[in-house]
Amino acid sequence: MAQGDISQSRLFEWLTGDEDSRLCQDIPDSACREQPRNAVLHLVASVGNKLADELSSARLVLPWLLGVIGGPAWMVGMLVPIREAGALLPQLLFAGLIRQHRRRQWAWAIGSILQAGCAAALAVLALQGEGGWGGALVLAVVTMLSLSRGLSSIATKDVLGKTIAKRQRGTLMGWSGSVASATTLLAGAVLLGFDDRPGQLALAILLSVGACGWAINALCAARIREAPGAIEGGDSIRQSLASGLRLLRDDRTFRHFNLARGLLLASALALPYVALMGQQQSGAELGGLGILILVSGIAGMLASPLWGKRADTSSRRVLRDGGLGTAACCLLGASIAWWPEAWSQQVWPYALVYALLVIVHAGIRLGRKTYVVDMASQQQRSLYVALSNTFTGILMLLVGGVIGGLAQWLGTAPLLLLLALCGLAAALTSHRLPEAE
Repeated sequence: MAQGDISQSRLFEWLTGDEDSRLCQDIPDSACREQPRNAVLHLVASVGNKLADELSSARLVLPWLLGVIGGPAWMVGMLVPIREAGALLPQLLFAGLIRQHRRRQWAWAIGSILQAGCAAALAVLALQGEGGWGGALVLAVVTMLSLSRGLSSIATKDVLGKTIAKRQRGTLMGWSGSVASATTLLAGAVLLGFDDRPGQLALAILLSVGACGWAINALCAARIREAPGAIEGGDSIRQSLASGLRLLRDDRTFRHFNLARGLLLASALALPYVALMGQQQSGAELGGLGILILVSGIAGMLASPLWGKRADTSSRRVLRDGGLGTAACCLLGASIAWWPEAWSQQVWPYALVYALLVIVHAGIRLGRKTYVVDMASQQQRSLYVALSNTFTGILMLLVGGVIGGLAQWLGTAPLLLLLALCGLAAALTSHRLPEAE
């Protein structure tokens, strides 16, 4: 046992660059002693979660699933808003429920188990689903998946804040993203071998592996040694809502952060449209899907450690740079229409832009997570996270519907130009945020 503790401490110190894993800033001594062990569990859990997210991506895998089973085209446009908003909207409600319990790791574990079950159900639909009824069931399962994701998300951040010290959280999340992205490379390489052959079985296998990833996440959550937390403020969902609205009204920094986060939705909304342009060159062939999964995995593997270190230094600057990167990627994607036909009629240029946008989006996600966790006190952290996510979920539904209509009216390239403007506005707004670290 002692040898295992030494190995975990050395691994933690190597990952974070911290020469003494027993020195902590904002967590109690009991949590600090368990930090190396808990950090390893957080790392493995996050790898399982990120791998599962990638293999059931609403931006890539699920559109291919609907295409294979013959679901209506309009359902493809519903995937990202349902996946994102369904995970974010109920989090203020979940925060009130979670704060009634001194240990929040069990809410995390339950949410992960439910996600594993949903991924397994999608795997079955990949084999048995057909037409409109199959597509409707896919949307129903995705709705349940996103709600379960919301439960796990709010609990995970709360447990992370209680078990891992400040200035080490971003680095740890960055490494987990890198390892998870590396594991997706194999899946993408395998799909390349399918070339132009339809693959219901291959999609079912991908989704089954995703279910295993969430099962691993749940197991790690259950094994984390979490000290009992405060339950004040968690006895009433109505009180949580009222506190959240007061917080949004009175806390200028928090309000400013949410404005920046709303503008940074441009990166999430641009990704499926860049992928759509690539899909128009390869159809529903799994070879094209393999290319996009492959470049997404490589991009995430390269991006996460870099963003993690930077987020621990200044998550504000990460958000600012994410806005600038979003603008640059959207402009590059829109410009492909004017490239020579020999280039623009292949999937690879779109895959390159997609990879760059994945790198940018990874930084935005990591930066906003680190900023909100570091900005909030231990007593208010879950409320800050839940309120921010609820606000973003509402925006995702509203803006996602508007963006879909504009894409139908203007076309994909002009829409990317509009999202580039949003990225520039996000960069300016993020630059004016105060430092949180």
